[in-house]
Amino acid sequence: MKRVGVASLMHESNTFYPVPTNREMFRDTCLVSGREVISHWGEAHHEIGGMLEVLPALGLETVPLLTGTAMPSGPVEEEAYEEILAEILDRISGESLDGLLLALHGAMVAQHVRDADGRTAAKIRQLVGPDLPIVMTLDLHANVSPLMIGSVTATTIYRTYPHLDQRERGREAARILAETLEGRIRPVQALVKPPLCISILAQGSRYEPMADLYRRMEELIHQEGVVTASIAPGFAYADVEEMGPGFLVVTDGDGPRARNEALGLARRAWDRRHELTLLGTPIGQAVREAMADDAGPVTLLDVGDNVGGGSPADGTLILEEVIRTGSGPALVVLFDPAAVQACAASGVGTDVSLEVGGKSDGLHGPPIPIRGRVRCLHDGAFVEEEPRHGGARYNNQGLTALVETGEGHAIVLNSLRMAPMSLEQVLSLGIKPKSYRILVAKGAIAPVAAYEPVSSRMVYVDTPGITSANPAHFDYRHRPRPLYPFEPETVWDLS
Repeated sequence: MKRVGVASLMHESNTFYPVPTNREMFRDTCLVSGREVISHWGEAHHEIGGMLEVLPALGLETVPLLTGTAMPSGPVEEEAYEEILAEILDRISGESLDGLLLALHGAMVAQHVRDADGRTAAKIRQLVGPDLPIVMTLDLHANVSPLMIGSVTATTIYRTYPHLDQRERGREAARILAETLEGRIRPVQALVKPPLCISILAQGSRYEPMADLYRRMEELIHQEGVVTASIAPGFAYADVEEMGPGFLVVTDGDGPRARNEALGLARRAWDRRHELTLLGTPIGQAVREAMADDAGPVTLLDVGDNVGGGSPADGTLILEEVIRTGSGPALVVLFDPAAVQACAASGVGTDVSLEVGGKSDGLHGPPIPIRGRVRCLHDGAFVEEEPRHGGARYNNQGLTALVETGEGHAIVLNSLRMAPMSLEQVLSLGIKPKSYRILVAKGAIAPVAAYEPVSSRMVYVDTPGITSANPAHFDYRHRPRPLYPFEPETVWDLS
């Protein structure tokens, strides 16, 4: 039986967020090795779960190595990155492997190396030699680099945003590796990157024009001789040389065809580039629209404080407007360890006066004074059974307090930053989302899968901050130039 290693090192790094990501932040989310990889990821709607599911059915022995992931935040500290990478390399060295499945993000930046995923893949390739098959999975928000692609045998990227197909991508990666080991296919990859930046609000896979691109990609995948194809719309919050979308095609031994097909996908996006630049609704207008909707809760997506994009999770600008205008009642989640500790010291059932949120920086709103009653203290652990963006099953937002204000607002205060990928984040506290007029979710498209079932509609709010939908707000030093729409006159020479 051939032995296949499974490893991952995943982080979405926002280079505009000043707080670096350390090893402890990986431990807070997931840093497990050996058999713990199976117990943690086996039932998760994640690519690692898909790999673990399919390998035995393909007659391959699973060798769990190490998996590490941290909540999106600033660049990874040099020491943390090098330590975790060294542990992965040590575990690979200690095993006799016939193949490797590698789950990376594609938008990881370390303090000392901007293309951290490319370096990870290259270090592994250097260790195992040129012949060991390596199949890699990437997040849809990858800034795919030639170094990443050149270091592995084949690559597959998520096809949905919100990311609901992660487990299937893991299954697909395992099948590609099995066919490669059996000698049935000889994967050849081609990557094309047009000079384009796609707005985070235009990246939803269910909406045009991305839906058209994904339909064409699916048609291509089913053609004879095509192993797989992928689109990575990119991650504009990482200021790196490879920022921007990537179009990837893997064929069975036909390099020129892989290049031509990838070019065709990229050209299709380039022709619709004017439709790929979207902004959100101003804060005041968004709150007014929510209050005018009598059909049920309206979810306001706080795009500028998109936790899944690396923001601080304590932005208060929407809450400030809700309180100022007497709107609501509203449900808001804020990262505020100090306020949580104050609630814990006061106790459940007691009244508290707090200043919540707005403590990480001056970009996402000030601390907001509230008065209310501590309704709940919770350890912050919750389980998500359904496929949701990020694919995690076991989640932890740290010690959490629920404060109900005199106006009826529910303010959830957590001790660990948590992106709103799962409604269990609030359901676990006994909250009934449909009893509120406004739900605030700190994200862009990622929270849609969780919040859409309890919302009459969803509004993308143009809040400022380090995950603003408007890339013109950022001071880039390393991004490609020229790049549309930063330089509107950009011409793409396809020759």
